[in-house]
Amino acid sequence: MSHTSLWEVGSESSNPSKTVLVTGGSGLVGKAIEHVVATGECAEDEKWVFVTSKEADLTDAAAVKKLFSKVKPTHVIHLAAMVGGLFKNMKYNLDFLRKNLAINDNVLQASFESGVVKVVSCLSTCIFPDKTTYPIDETMIHNGPPHNSNFGYSYAKRLIDVQNRAYAEQHGCKYTAVIPTNVFGPHDNFSIEDGHVLPALMHKIYLAKNEGKEFTVWGTGSPRRQFIYSLDLARLFIWTLREYDEIDPIILSVGEEDEVSIKEAANMVIEGMGYTGEVSYDTTKADGQFKKTASNAKLRKYLPNFKFTPMKQAIKETCDWLNKNYDIARK
Repeated sequence: MSHTSLWEVGSESSNPSKTVLVTGGSGLVGKAIEHVVATGECAEDEKWVFVTSKEADLTDAAAVKKLFSKVKPTHVIHLAAMVGGLFKNMKYNLDFLRKNLAINDNVLQASFESGVVKVVSCLSTCIFPDKTTYPIDETMIHNGPPHNSNFGYSYAKRLIDVQNRAYAEQHGCKYTAVIPTNVFGPHDNFSIEDGHVLPALMHKIYLAKNEGKEFTVWGTGSPRRQFIYSLDLARLFIWTLREYDEIDPIILSVGEEDEVSIKEAANMVIEGMGYTGEVSYDTTKADGQFKKTASNAKLRKYLPNFKFTPMKQAIKETCDWLNKNYDIARK
């Protein structure tokens, strides 16, 4: 398995009947899917091809067509997106909107033109209406404007769901989407400026521990979130690709009872990193949404016995990965 910008995992068969193209292959979720596929989850009739932005600029329709004619996928897991944390989103809403609209339209249209059997795209709970009742579920995506901080990204992602329904209605395509809650794990983006909350906290503690700096959490620590370990999400993505037949999206998340505050999450990271220094909270920094509690009732209807990795264990494994791979980690 070569780690060029396009690499394959899978069947020893000279002619596997399914070729799964994964866009965003070097990202957090892409690397998790690669790991799960490479360690036993690959079916005999499958070949998995992971592609990064180095292989093809997905904002360029011609480049996407060329990629699809080269790989000849029968199935697509579409993860690629322009992403960033709260503060980057607030600064570049137009860029997030235009780039993600282009990427998504190019991937879905190339899938249609090349006869792809099934596409599973990745949405996010941050696309839901800002003013809503909780818990949020799959029927509520379009019930009102998203939070102002990331409206560009949110509307671009919402339109994947609209396009999936339109492709189904007009052409009978089987394109769907999953909505994970806050994903974390090995190969995350640990940037303090642009990263999501858990990896940013891990990086801050790494620096505090190794350089004697104070550890400061941005915000009050009171917002609540559901976190999902990337390796758990990878297993659920593979199930969705093989088994889930609805066009309507499905939330992939731990249950409402597993929601934690940022402060509780920070304490787990402190423990996972073995940090014993001072901790402070910078309450001049924005908190973002207080909560976005999501229901996983639909997932549990399909998979009542799916076991999630305990959060403390998943955080410890991610902290261990960062400590071991700090020099190569995205940051």
